[in-house]
Formats: sequence, structure tokens, C-alpha cells
Amino acid sequence: MPTYACRSREELRMEAQMMLARYEALQEEHLKLDMSRGKPSQAQLDMVSDLLTTLTEPEQCILDGADCRNYGDLAGLRCAREYWADMLGCKPEQTFVGGNASLNLMYDLISKAYTHGLKDSPTPWCKAGRIKFLCPSPGYDRHFRITESFGFELITVPMTPYGPDMDVVEELVRDPAVKGIWCVPKYSNPQGYTYSDITVDRFANLKPAAPDFAIMWDNAYCVHEFEGEFEPFPDIISLCAEAGRPNMVYEFASTSKITFPGSGISVLAASEENIQYLTSLISVQTISYDKVNQLRHVLYLKDRAHTLELMKKHAEILGPKFSMVLKMLRAELTNRGIAHWHLPKGGYFVCVAAMPGTARRTLELCSRAGVKLTEAGATYPYGVDPHDSMIRIAPSLPPIDELEKAMEVFCTSLKLAALEKFLGFTLL
Repeated sequence: MPTYACRSREELRMEAQMMLARYEALQEEHLKLDMSRGKPSQAQLDMVSDLLTTLTEPEQCILDGADCRNYGDLAGLRCAREYWADMLGCKPEQTFVGGNASLNLMYDLISKAYTHGLKDSPTPWCKAGRIKFLCPSPGYDRHFRITESFGFELITVPMTPYGPDMDVVEELVRDPAVKGIWCVPKYSNPQGYTYSDITVDRFANLKPAAPDFAIMWDNAYCVHEFEGEFEPFPDIISLCAEAGRPNMVYEFASTSKITFPGSGISVLAASEENIQYLTSLISVQTISYDKVNQLRHVLYLKDRAHTLELMKKHAEILGPKFSMVLKMLRAELTNRGIAHWHLPKGGYFVCVAAMPGTARRTLELCSRAGVKLTEAGATYPYGVDPHDSMIRIAPSLPPIDELEKAMEVFCTSLKLAALEKFLGFTLL
């Protein structure tokens, strides 16, 4: 089958008529399907609902003579800190356990840097003049919005299958105004790439001009394989310490896609100096996070080995959904020259690179046919995709029959958008 670019104008018109008829038939089904965010499905939430009954007696809340229902332990219960140290491969003293959202810990860190400065520099960023922040893209829109909300200049760094383009990163950090970089090192959002060992090593050995440069290491998908066995990942905290910059990295994770996104536990992991410094700042805003929920999670999840067994059950639900998405993409879009995509083994997204100039139109057509996806441009700083190409698909929430229908809408819409581009006029 020749690509669209190799077809005659008459052949393109005939293809457009077929796709238009198919699209109009889909519109008549009055669908209302959502693939906009990486939400666990009801089946996944039901699977872990035993968590709700893990604590049933008051005496279970007494640990080492202290009642976890009361004030105290700002950095988290010792058992919760040990749990996250086991998960991430660091030390309990290098962890700070928070509430359900790691995003909140990320925001707090940037906010504290802005108002008070970080450990290696007492100058608050609000008094440092112009602030720049590096944003590997395509990336996570909520990361970018945090630093944009503080007025920082966001600088796009190209992504590769091995992680951010480190030649570009190493050049940009020579500027003392560059204060940090956002990273999703394993099964990146949205492309599903895992940083190579070489990339991780180059991060640990960065020599930024800013003494308070912050690597924001969002390890959100650290145990989230849906195909194959668990793949261990280097401990960036120890690597930075070995390279002589122990305070440069801040790692984040949560149980949002292990238990309940709305009521899980999160963690900030960093050097012991950083944890002590940040704990002193956070002590002004709260006395402690929800330690009852921390205890409930530790009793339920136990340790990394037990958590990985649970993640295999998640994979049994997620794996077929991702297989369905990739099957549809291959069947509908292969050899047309209008899109390409990566085959992830974990994480929560599939990223489709459509023909430049067609992403926004594809999503508009999807919306008109009742399928909601992440808005065009969201994976780039300021919501602007310079090529109008990247589209993020989140297969996790819909049941598989709805997912198949949503992918039919998506593939039909993408082909219509591409055909409009080749023909030079809109079809509807």
C-alpha cells in the first residue's frame, strides 16, 4: 500500500470519501469516551480496595509507643520512609513522605526555592533575577505549568529514545540563570522512553553554573511495567553524591497508580542535608501529613517485592489495553506515512507523532465524534507544539471495548486530518 504522499490526487479523494463516510457513521453513535488523562480504571481501583480495611483496630495505630493518629513525624512514619527507601534504592533518612500527590511536593520544592532558596544557595530565586528552567519535550504538562506559574522562562530540550539530548542540556546549564530541569526518567510521559545508563550518568556528572541547580527527578513509573519483568533503575541520589554534587537532585514518586490516586502516599527523596533543610521549611505549613494513611499503605504494600507482585496484577489489566492501542495503530496507520509511535513496555501513555500540522485538527475531529484526548500542545512548554504533531493517548481508563471504539475514532480522525493537509481543503 503506497503512502499518502505517493498517491495521486484522485486516489486521495477516494480515500477521503471513504474516511468521511466512516467518520460520519461514528458520529452517529453519539460516543462519550475519555482518554485524556492517565487514570487507573475502576477494575484497578476495585482490585486494591482491600486497602480500605487494612486498619480495623485502634491499637494497630500504635507504633513504638507513638500513636500515628496524633501529631508528629513530619517527615513521615519510620516504616513509610523505610518502604520508600526500599522502593527507590536509597536510605530512609533520604526520604520525606507526603500526602497523596507527588505533584504537591514538587510544587512545594519550587515554591520554597522561590521564597527561601535551596540548601546550596541561600538566595531565594525571587531575588535572583531572570530564572530559566529546562523542559525536555514532549513532556508532562503539569511539570511545565508549575514553573510557568512562577514566571520562569521555559526552555525546550529535545527528547531522544535515550532521554533528553544531553549535549543540549550540558550546554544550557553553563548559564547561571538556568536553575533546574524536569525529568521523568523511566517510561517517560508521554513517549514511554527510559533514560539510558549513559544519560543517567551524565545527569549525575552535570556541572551547572548555578550552585542551586535542581534536577527534578519524577520517577512516577518506577515499578509500572505492563510488559515483561521489572527493570531495575539506577539510584540517581547516590550517583550524584559520588560525583560530588549530593544536593543537586530531588526524586519524587507516589502510589497514585499503585493504590488510589486520590488517597495514596507520596515521597520526596534527596540528600540527608536537603531533607533536613526542606523539613524545617515545611514545618511552618503543616505539623504532619496523614500518618494513618501512611501506615495503611505500608501494611498493605509491605515492601518492594510485594508491591511488584501487585503491579503484575495491574499489568494484567493494562497490558491488553496497550496491546489494543498498538494493534489499532499498526492496522490503521502503518505504511501511510502520516504518523509514527514508540512501543512502550511500561508507564501510562502512548505518544503518536502525527504528520506535522495535523495534531490539533485530529483532536478537534476526535472531540466532535465524542472522544476526548489531552489537548494539542500540552506536551510542550506554554502548550505550544512547534510542529503541531504530538498526540498523547491514555489507554488506562476506558474498558477495552470502549477503548477499541475510541481508537477507531482516533485513527479515522488522524487520517482525515492528513488527507485534508494533502488535498488543501477541509472535508467537513
